Amino acid sequence: MRVKVCGITQEEQLAQLPSVGATFGGFIFYPKSPRYVLRHMTTSQIKKENNINKVGVFVNAAVEEVLQMVDECRLHMVQLHGDESPKYCEKIADYISVVKAFRISETDNISWRIKDYMEVCDMFMFDTEGAGYGGTGKKFNWDKLNDIEIGKPYFLSGGIEPNDIDRLKEFSSKPEAKALFAIDINSKFEVMPGVKNLESIKQFTTAINAKQ
Repeated sequence: MRVKVCGITQEEQLAQLPSVGATFGGFIFYPKSPRYVLRHMTTSQIKKENNINKVGVFVNAAVEEVLQMVDECRLHMVQLHGDESPKYCEKIADYISVVKAFRISETDNISWRIKDYMEVCDMFMFDTEGAGYGGTGKKFNWDKLNDIEIGKPYFLSGGIEPNDIDRLKEFSSKPEAKALFAIDINSKFEVMPGVKNLESIKQFTTAINAKQ
């Protein structure tokens, strides 16, 4: 199972992601986030790392800003975590692969939320609704995906933590997980915002991919 480690801020940790089993590294380009990457790293430092798939996370940014960061950092994928419209997503998707994140509440109809984005995004991400933008660290209710035909590869996010291994393996065997593309982890694998516990991540990726 692929794992994306989001909220990377340290150059040395970025370089170690492949060795701890991560497939994707996420960089938050949202200035209000405590994990805003450009507060800690330069675009050149991000650009020179070529051993991990680099995902840029943006919140309601101007199209020009997103495309500039894609080029300057040599990103492989863009994750849109704000209120971006289908038309906005389409503009970005003409240039690079787009993951549209949806902050889901208990009353949301997921099929209705994603329908206008089906033709303009490459993948989806499901996270927990909270105040403001970005991850909340709160557990996403995976049961919301029961009996839903997503129709696109998706990232599962929302407060995933080290002791979720058994639940994730159980979920991955369900029909609604056939489009599950990757697991997104962040705050539950940190020693402080933006600084990861690499040993914990390695234990997680090893366990999640171990034969049952």
